[in-house]
Amino acid sequence: MEKRKIRSLLLVVVGLLLILSACGGGGKTNVAIGPAASETNNVSRMILDAYGIGEDDYKAYQEGFGDAADGVQDGNIDVSIGILGLPAASIESLQASTGDVVMLGLSDEAIAHIEENSGYRRLTIPKETYDFMTEDIETVTAYAVLMGNTDTIDEELGYLLAKSMIENASENTHAQAVQMTLENALRGSEGLLMHPGAKKYYEEQGLTVDNEVAELAADASSRKSELILGTGSQGGTYYPLGGEIANLWNKHVDGINVTNTETGASVENLSTIKDGHMDLGMSVHVPAIQALNGEAEFEGNEVTNAAFIGHIYPEVIQIVTREKSKIKSLDDLK
Repeated sequence: MEKRKIRSLLLVVVGLLLILSACGGGGKTNVAIGPAASETNNVSRMILDAYGIGEDDYKAYQEGFGDAADGVQDGNIDVSIGILGLPAASIESLQASTGDVVMLGLSDEAIAHIEENSGYRRLTIPKETYDFMTEDIETVTAYAVLMGNTDTIDEELGYLLAKSMIENASENTHAQAVQMTLENALRGSEGLLMHPGAKKYYEEQGLTVDNEVAELAADASSRKSELILGTGSQGGTYYPLGGEIANLWNKHVDGINVTNTETGASVENLSTIKDGHMDLGMSVHVPAIQALNGEAEFEGNEVTNAAFIGHIYPEVIQIVTREKSKIKSLDDLK
């Protein structure tokens, strides 16, 4: 009889452990914070810190945007934090699949904390952005920029790359391509070294460039024909947009073939440029400044061979969940 009781008790315990495992363990909220060594990962932790939410308060999933959206759809991830263009195709697709997406905003206190500790600034996402939104959402934004390797992108090539981004943007079918205009060209460049080729193009167009100009080791006489562009995960904005930019460079800039590659985005791209294994990289302007100054992820390991070539689009923090999660605010994660 005693053995039966023990066996029954063990079965109950095992059952409870399985239930807890299915729920993410110990009742913790499952939060997608972006790939390891990415700017999304860094800013996600800063956002959660602004709410007093520590690493022990949630279960972190370090997924790319596409995988994170799939996790939210399947119910395996409760909240997904992403740095994306407006509107984000992955969020539109998630809504089309589930029909109950909820966008979470940031509190005034959280925004103040983020602004004080980073280069991100307040932005209002209009309710018209997505058909599931019923009110404006307060969040923060930065800028996606293109950085070039000063060891491989010579002055003439930098000029041609910047020129093509602006003058051929109308051929780019990605929604964010409308942001690549001469009016926006220098957004996100503050505090960064300017590629001399890009400076020449922008000044020819009448813009004033006050940035310090990067010194180049690259020379047109030894220019590479095969170039690598670091983007981001396939479920985000960088990868498809970078693919279209690369195709237009290949069409309009003679003598080069640019291949876009999937990466962990900003931090990985900048680190790979430093190591000499990447020629061009897309990045949020905040980690690009940190890389130049040897701060945050780049402490003691500054990236001195990366220079600004052009603005791409505004990067907006977008935090989504589903109605079924019952999460109304990040405060609910505590």
